Amino acid sequence: MNPEPEPLQQDPAAASAPSDAAASSGRAARGPSWLLLVGIALVVMVLVRGFLVQSFFVPSGSMEPTIEPGDRILVNKLVGGSSLQRGDVVVFDGTSTFAAADRTPHQDDGLIGRTLASAARLVGVDVGEQDFVKRVVGLPGDRVVCCDDNGRLTVNGVAVTEPYLYPGDKPSELTFDVTVPRGRLWVMGDHRGDSADSRAHLGDPGGGTVSTDDVIGRAVATYWPLSRLGTFPAPSSLARVPRGSTR
Repeated sequence: MNPEPEPLQQDPAAASAPSDAAASSGRAARGPSWLLLVGIALVVMVLVRGFLVQSFFVPSGSMEPTIEPGDRILVNKLVGGSSLQRGDVVVFDGTSTFAAADRTPHQDDGLIGRTLASAARLVGVDVGEQDFVKRVVGLPGDRVVCCDDNGRLTVNGVAVTEPYLYPGDKPSELTFDVTVPRGRLWVMGDHRGDSADSRAHLGDPGGGTVSTDDVIGRAVATYWPLSRLGTFPAPSSLARVPRGSTR
């Protein structure tokens, strides 16, 4: 609670009957104090959003069942680059790669979302217009192939189990054999039948891979709706795969 301002010094003769001017001065002193607190709170929110944690609203089903349409997720912006692991769910800026296809997460369009976005622009924080959420399947140097004789995805020759896939989906209807370049990632949606991911951009520059520099951060949890509250642990089957040759 904001402490009351120091009482104004009064003429002893008028102490028993405060003047209108004194009362008005007290109100004026309290006003700027509250405005300062609100201003500080806004700056803190912008800094946290810009440098530590960011919230995204996900309208599409490309990451079902891990992330459902309408989920709001928190992204840890301190995780990226060489600290990323296979199986991590990441949000990245796809402006230079995925462009207009399957744009998945975006900022809230409500009054609060617009206000925070405007404040972020003032301090140079990019609010993002082409952000995507996908799962990291291949790290730099990994060879990702679909599919083996049992219909499973392989990474560096090791068949992987993908418990996060949408029920009934195959690992991929499209066959591919990709070695991920240095500094890039191979990403796929969990709902393989409804995700325009790295497979959809094989013919584009980068061969469908995403630069690690474009990663905004790792998605850590769904926080809304409360019935969907939960985290996104990386599956152990991908973690056990040996590293590729050019990491």
